[in-house]
Amino acid sequence: MQSQALDDIARFLRRLQWAALGLAVCWLVWVLAPILTPFVFALMLAWLGDPLVDRLERAGRSRNVAVTLVFTAMALIVLAALLILVPLIERQINTLVASWPHYREWFMLTALPWVEQRLGVELTDWLDFSHLSQLVRENWDRAGGLAATVLGYLSRSGFAVIGLVANVALLPVITFFFLRDWDALVERVASLIPRDHLDIVSRLARESSDVLSAFLRGQFLVMLVLGVMYGLGLWAVGLDLGILIGLIAGLLTFVPYLGPASGILLGVIAALVQYGDWQHVAGVLVVFGIGQVIESYVLTPKLVGDRIGLHPVAVIFAVLAGGQLFGFLGMLLALPVSAVVNVLLRYAQERYRHSRLYVGTHAALEDGVPDPLADPHLPLPTDRKPE
Repeated sequence: MQSQALDDIARFLRRLQWAALGLAVCWLVWVLAPILTPFVFALMLAWLGDPLVDRLERAGRSRNVAVTLVFTAMALIVLAALLILVPLIERQINTLVASWPHYREWFMLTALPWVEQRLGVELTDWLDFSHLSQLVRENWDRAGGLAATVLGYLSRSGFAVIGLVANVALLPVITFFFLRDWDALVERVASLIPRDHLDIVSRLARESSDVLSAFLRGQFLVMLVLGVMYGLGLWAVGLDLGILIGLIAGLLTFVPYLGPASGILLGVIAALVQYGDWQHVAGVLVVFGIGQVIESYVLTPKLVGDRIGLHPVAVIFAVLAGGQLFGFLGMLLALPVSAVVNVLLRYAQERYRHSRLYVGTHAALEDGVPDPLADPHLPLPTDRKPE
């Protein structure tokens, strides 16, 4: 009995140590968040490129040659995307700025009277657009003065500009070294795992890698394909801002229902302002309808699958919570961390469903079911074979 009590105390102390280590890591990330962003970006890029490097190695090339080829290909893709997207988005923004008076006129003379007629409420007097415009102009002037002051301070100090340039310059360098030494880093981390927990940690690491692969690789490809599809479709319908709206809808696709909903809303408004007929509105709806069918039956099953398992509300909460806790770095890490946490929660649920606390003491004794909650060194009793 005394030996059992000592074992329980030792087990509790070990768990307390792991909890303290986790809190220390979170505190360290919070403190170093301003300088960790390029390292996290580089780590993700290296993780995405490592399977291609391994495939080239299996084809007979050396590690250095494979890393150089993959790194060069990634750099060319990023450069080509910047050369294509930056001028395109700039032209779309210029079109939006030039068309803004038409949108304001449509909202005040068409949309607002239609809403007032349906609701029976005088929104024009209640909103007082002249007063709102005056407030916007006053605050714009103040913001302009504040911006000039801040920019003057930054130009005098130079630290912000130096930091930005350093991050941009460091990103390809860090990515190359992470990509070259990826296998060595994985082996070094694996060598630090306690031997008693190696099997369970390896299984969870594989499942987490599958989930992250489904999200980072699959979801990125879905966003890219849908953005191009929506943009070209709205451009074919005849919308001047079709490409910009399509790109926005594609980027927001990682939050379920938000991407197509925002794209339909913006596309319908753009069609009504530019043409004022229902034929072009129908064209917008057809574009997004075809895109949703292709996403639901082709892109998501083939590229993403059902391995992420994150509810739309969980996605929104993760992004907002990550941004609140760690700023831009937290938003960058929010969904990958949530996917890994989801894997850990499924594992905890499996252990709980095979514990005596869940099945009952008498039933567990009759069936010979061990209690994994009482002894964490016991393997998880499950019919699922490791991948």
